[in-house]
Amino acid sequence: MSVWPAWEVREDERATSWFTVRLAFTDGARIDALAVVCEGCASLEEVRSQPALSLHDLAELAEWIEEPLFEACGPGVDPAAGGDGSAVPRRARPAWPPGVEGRWLVAQEYRAAQEGGFDPVLAVMCATGHSRRKSLRLISQARDSGFLPPRHARR
Repeated sequence: MSVWPAWEVREDERATSWFTVRLAFTDGARIDALAVVCEGCASLEEVRSQPALSLHDLAELAEWIEEPLFEACGPGVDPAAGGDGSAVPRRARPAWPPGVEGRWLVAQEYRAAQEGGFDPVLAVMCATGHSRRKSLRLISQARDSGFLPPRHARR
């Protein structure tokens, strides 16, 4: 899941912010939403999904995105924070270990997706929270470290 700011409108002391939310699943399904946050409340303005969501899943969507959305908003916005303005991390992606450990985990995600018949690059994207380009770079580093076989056989 990734959340990033789209735009913000300020009027006096009040700010209204729009965020783009993307959920990508290992089976290739994807949900894109436009969420608006104003005075600690969030609402969905637009939702697009491939394949289409059932009514039950659409009702659950708000719960799926609530926490990452409020994390992306910054300090003092999350109603669960108690209004004390405590800092909320702005990072929407999970912490991923750097170095050899991170490359090993990338290789594990990649292999598990291959064995399960899923897109391995998408699996790494979901696990790390990084873009396709960054995920491909991580996969290539895992190959260079010997955790994955070479992409092409050398002649």
